[in-house]
Amino acid sequence: MNSLLDTALIATDNALRTLFAKPRARQSCPTLAEQATELNTDEKALSGALMRVNHVGEVCAQALYAAQALSTRDPALRQHFEAASQEEGNHLAWTRERLDELGARPSLLNPLWYAGAFGLGFLAGRMGDKVSLGFVKETERQVEAHLASHLDRLPAGDHASRAIVSQMKADEARHALDAEQAGALELPPPVKALMRASAKVMTTTAHYV
Repeated sequence: MNSLLDTALIATDNALRTLFAKPRARQSCPTLAEQATELNTDEKALSGALMRVNHVGEVCAQALYAAQALSTRDPALRQHFEAASQEEGNHLAWTRERLDELGARPSLLNPLWYAGAFGLGFLAGRMGDKVSLGFVKETERQVEAHLASHLDRLPAGDHASRAIVSQMKADEARHALDAEQAGALELPPPVKALMRASAKVMTTTAHYV
């Protein structure tokens, strides 16, 4: 069992790698075959802003899963969170790579987003495994809906970004189902509403900053 120092070191390493190291995907970035992306200046700016928001979401996903993996005492559930984190790591790498291609930058507030998400994930984990899984389930459902809205907003000709977001949306839906099947507790409506409100603040800010 990890000591308090070991736990702190693991958490610090996860944060530093997420925020400052170049993310590496374990799976190739999805693309739409034979469909080249050609964007004008306004379209490129919009895609860059939307993909910055999506990148922030993946920074938060790394924080959430790291915190929940550290807070659970169930080895099987810890492996569940770590496996989901690895898949979310693909999303982190894909969105960062797409930001670079679009000439856009990541959010300047990523350390703040990471710290907030880590705190929420750790709190959920300390409230019990079923609550922790319920938090994952609701988070992933909200992210899935958010990604669906981005598919409506992304320029029709931005095939590269749309392919990434489509794959992410499918993965998030599966993560929500996995959490449900693992015994997730259904969160009360006020908690869900608070989560939506917090996400709205984050996504609105990250669109610009």
